[in-house]
Amino acid sequence: METKIQVRSFDSSLSPEDFANIPRRPIYAILDNLRSAFNVGSIIRTADCALIERVYLCGITAHPPHKKLEKTSLGAMPYVPWTHKETLHEAVKEVRNLGARIVALELTNQSKVIWDYPFSLPTALILGNEALGVSREILALADDIVEIP
Repeated sequence: METKIQVRSFDSSLSPEDFANIPRRPIYAILDNLRSAFNVGSIIRTADCALIERVYLCGITAHPPHKKLEKTSLGAMPYVPWTHKETLHEAVKEVRNLGARIVALELTNQSKVIWDYPFSLPTALILGNEALGVSREILALADDIVEIP
């Protein structure tokens, strides 16, 4: 049986205020010490498209005001709810209080393939530093670990 995908088109008549009032999905992205503002900007654009509830920018992760972040987010920054936290622990505590399942994105001997993982909502997805990944300490806080093959 063929599955049909319904494509929704963007309503260009929406004002920024109307767009801001579109319901968001209970998904949280927690960025842990990302070094590249360009990577953060790309994630902000993706969060905008996916209507993610909130992006947590932790530690040294670039956060507004930041020239490179504004440039690479291509105008999405004002539309994506975000919070800067000094530590990832603060963000994890906050989303746990919202009832979110904590899922770390990392390659380990315990990680599950992301395509086979049964995501439930609400979920918080932790993305680690580009060079160091998600630390063992943070992996210990996660409910699950998933990998992108």
